[in-house]
Amino acid sequence: MDKDYLLKKWLNDELSDTEKEAFLQSDDYSFYKDIIDNANHFKASNFSKAEDFETFNAKYQSQKPKVKKLKWLNPLLRVASIVVIGFALYFTIFQETTIEIKTLAHEQTTIELPDASIVTLNAKSQVSYDKKAWSKHRKIKLAGEAFFIVSKGNTFDVITKDGKVTVVGTQFNVKQRDNYFEVKCFEGVVKVTSQFITKTLNAGDTYRFLDSEFSESKTILKEPQWTKNKSSFESVPLKEVIAELERQYDIKITTKQLDGSRLFTGVFTHNNLENALMSVSQPMNLTYEINTANQVVIHGNKR
Repeated sequence: MDKDYLLKKWLNDELSDTEKEAFLQSDDYSFYKDIIDNANHFKASNFSKAEDFETFNAKYQSQKPKVKKLKWLNPLLRVASIVVIGFALYFTIFQETTIEIKTLAHEQTTIELPDASIVTLNAKSQVSYDKKAWSKHRKIKLAGEAFFIVSKGNTFDVITKDGKVTVVGTQFNVKQRDNYFEVKCFEGVVKVTSQFITKTLNAGDTYRFLDSEFSESKTILKEPQWTKNKSSFESVPLKEVIAELERQYDIKITTKQLDGSRLFTGVFTHNNLENALMSVSQPMNLTYEINTANQVVIHGNKR
């Protein structure tokens, strides 16, 4: 039977015996009865009167306990979120296989690669490689300058934005700074590809691309001088020498009336700024002044 129909007849005491029995067995009977009983405790003008159906029903709807719908979707969404986050963490923490090493100004560091090859980074340089894929393809990316002692094995590639160096097992130095790309082979054989030029270098050979101009030369050194805390140059523009001074001493150099294209050949050390500045300025007939701990001015003409 219709619940509202029975309720209305019950309030008007019009239920038949069959209807009354059905209403008394309903789930809401005790709740309706409590409302009536509670209402009888309140009197107005010395009499009380049961509400009519519309009034009673409004009170019932306002007092009826609100049944919360089971939001079964929310737990599933939470579980799904946890699963997604879990996978993200797994691939970030456990599957991230790229190794990256950086050096700051006035800093050098040496690392050992998975095949026992050794890489020494000069100041303000960076290398990165995939340790998971290393056994199949020995490939390392370089920005800056590094000295490599490569263990024998399959092909070993050094990738820079200006060119690629390919070897099997050897010792060589790669320098990539702005418009300066140079490779020096100290032992074994390396193949260099840059600017559509491919060259094979033997021990003692130097390959250089500077300001888009290619040149070759020889070296009698057995290793790069910067690994001994000395920066050496052979016919290198003065602007590159000054940039190296800034990297090795973590300073800012301002130039005045200076021709940065003049070529410099010489060496400066990394352990004494005054000596380094003198090593560069005197052969080039320059002067300098140190204003603060990291501010230097180099003048092109003697004052």
